Amino acid sequence: MFAAEIISDAIPSLSADDTVQKALDRMNDFKLKHLPVVNEGSLLGLVSEDDLLNIVNHDTLLSDNAINILHVFVFSNAHAYDVLRLFNQLNLTAVPVLDQHKNYAGLIPVISMVNAMAEQYAVNEAGGIIVLEIGNRDNSLAHIAQIVEADNTQVLSSYVNSFEDSTRLEVTLKVNKTEITSLVAAFERYDYLVKEVYNNTQIDDGSQERYDSFMNYLNV
Repeated sequence: MFAAEIISDAIPSLSADDTVQKALDRMNDFKLKHLPVVNEGSLLGLVSEDDLLNIVNHDTLLSDNAINILHVFVFSNAHAYDVLRLFNQLNLTAVPVLDQHKNYAGLIPVISMVNAMAEQYAVNEAGGIIVLEIGNRDNSLAHIAQIVEADNTQVLSSYVNSFEDSTRLEVTLKVNKTEITSLVAAFERYDYLVKEVYNNTQIDDGSQERYDSFMNYLNV
């Protein structure tokens, strides 16, 4: 997913001839703390609510030297992860997008970013979630996918989380079934550490109890 696909058409840009008060009013209307200032198709930058509130005279134009402009943007072909990184690093509520000719293409508000990430990670799709803990040398997504597919299940989304000063990784999988007891058991058979399981609507037909009894018998 690229930045151009996440742009919202609902939020108009500000002009350098707009006043501080107009910018604050528009931020209030759209529940944002940042808005772009555009002059004849060229992005001048972002203005922030915090900076504008420090301006005593709200009739001041956004072109005034007293106005702090944030020179932040992404290109339209930037990946959604790069857009998300800017949101996180700079604590933004909106990110401007430029086309390949450096013309202003539109704005990505934070709600559009959230919706895009929800789509990326199949948040709205029904399914179970499994969190595995593995060593970084054992990080074979191909093998993990084979185990999932062998259980007649499909991976809807996945991501890997690393830990500082650790060789361990967390792999979070969302799959297209909510009855994932057999899949959890399959990971355990392959010596994967299953840390957490969510949305597992286990059907209590006694099979798990029989499986546990059989495994206990083998361990005697």
